Amino acid sequence: VVREVVRVLESLGMLQPIRRVGLVVLAMSEWMLLDSLVIRWRMTEAPARQLRSLTELRVAIEPEAAGLAAQYAPAEAAEEIMGLAARMRASGRQGDVEAFLEADVEFHRAVLGAGGNELFAAFDTVIGEILAGRTGAGLMPKFPHPDALQWHFDVADAIGGQDPARAKDAMAKIVAKADAEMGSVWADEPRHPSN
Repeated sequence: VVREVVRVLESLGMLQPIRRVGLVVLAMSEWMLLDSLVIRWRMTEAPARQLRSLTELRVAIEPEAAGLAAQYAPAEAAEEIMGLAARMRASGRQGDVEAFLEADVEFHRAVLGAGGNELFAAFDTVIGEILAGRTGAGLMPKFPHPDALQWHFDVADAIGGQDPARAKDAMAKIVAKADAEMGSVWADEPRHPSN
């Protein structure tokens, strides 16, 4: 068991075996910070800092991904995204937090993959962890804001209508709202932690 744990931590860039010294814990700058295990571990250790970092990353990536999806998504992908927006609206209006989270994760994953950029598509696991972490930390309202639900529809409609600028704009509103809603959580969190 110990050997397996060490192997996992080593593969995540957290430990390095050194001959005649033993195991050395590496600096956070060496870690595989976008691995879902590391995200979850950091979410338990410093949830505010982790959510801030991941939300800032979302703000930078997701609008661009939505723009690419509007340019390059196949018709069936655009239809799937619209269907997921409808599922989100239905579960959000019912206050079904679990069903909403599932549809929300699927929606953002579908948008990230629809543009044909493999790096954006690979970001889908990170998005899933962000949204699950936000919900798990009790930062997701039982009934999502109507504007947020509408913006998801706007993204889907813009992708189906092949309107990159509108898709980017609507996605930018979604991630900016998430950032604003959670900003108080990390307001007192230092920007440069001492570890």
